[in-house]
Amino acid sequence: MRISEAMGLERDDVDLDAGVLTVRLTKFGKSRLVPLHPTTRTALRDYAHRRDAMLGSRCGSTFFVAEQGGRLLHQYVHRVFWRLSREIGLRRPGDRTRPRVHDFRHRFAIRTLLNWYREGKDVEQQLPVLSTYLGHACVRDTYWYLSACPELMEEAARRLDRRWEVTP
Repeated sequence: MRISEAMGLERDDVDLDAGVLTVRLTKFGKSRLVPLHPTTRTALRDYAHRRDAMLGSRCGSTFFVAEQGGRLLHQYVHRVFWRLSREIGLRRPGDRTRPRVHDFRHRFAIRTLLNWYREGKDVEQQLPVLSTYLGHACVRDTYWYLSACPELMEEAARRLDRRWEVTP
């Protein structure tokens, strides 16, 4: 999900029993359903219980809230992410570049594509699934991820070499 999509989730958009998020009016004005992994459902359920126990009636209608119960602000999310990423060693003190919150979305897309290649799946057939999951307006927008990672290009080249390999 995009950071703005996560921050914009309303409580009614999060169905932890069914394991589905409803992302409304995204970057391209579309809405989509996002299935949740069981571990994600557990983490979100734990968050919701803690949020409600700590803030009670101070919580608004949004799912993710700031410390006082209001909506999250982009700058707050980024500041907390920078601090936590330094604390766990993802970022060195004074490093202002990587990683960024959005990098996790990119990493997810790359890992998904790499796994599909390594599992021998038909990536062309699977790509619309990833494109929909990411909320791209069309599959063409997802192809950007194909050219952004040398490891992914290597897997694609390997598959192409096997396909065109000539045997006597």
